[in-house]
Amino acid sequence: MIKILFVCHGNICRSPMAAYVMKHLVQQAGLEDQFEIASAATSTEELGNPVYPPARRKLAEHGISCQGHAARQLQKRDYTHYDLLIGMDNANIRNMNRICGGDPDQKIHLLMDYTARSGQEVADPWYTGDFEATWRDVLSGCQGLLNAVKA
Repeated sequence: MIKILFVCHGNICRSPMAAYVMKHLVQQAGLEDQFEIASAATSTEELGNPVYPPARRKLAEHGISCQGHAARQLQKRDYTHYDLLIGMDNANIRNMNRICGGDPDQKIHLLMDYTARSGQEVADPWYTGDFEATWRDVLSGCQGLLNAVKA
């Protein structure tokens, strides 16, 4: 079982989009019984909230449901539970390291590190309003991550 936790600031846009896209890709590949996929926030600002409506609409455009999502905060114990903790930007990575007490097992990575755009950040639609750009980043990152995990 491969356990992946996607993390962003509020857990209402990028990280849930990544989690639901990854679940969709894994299901399409017939591998859903080999993965546990979830998402979390580094902040407490949106705890309990559903996926932000424009992000929910972008997922729905691609036939992906995010029904039942409630934002939650990353906990130190998540570091032990998950095999990979995938952040959307460098601020997320810093906060993930702070919450988890460091990254001794090299589990914390940027999503875009699984693409040809390694080191870059997933566009934050909360600020850009461009959910299409975020969709493209998330999709390519999740495809690359799935390929890396399968290899």
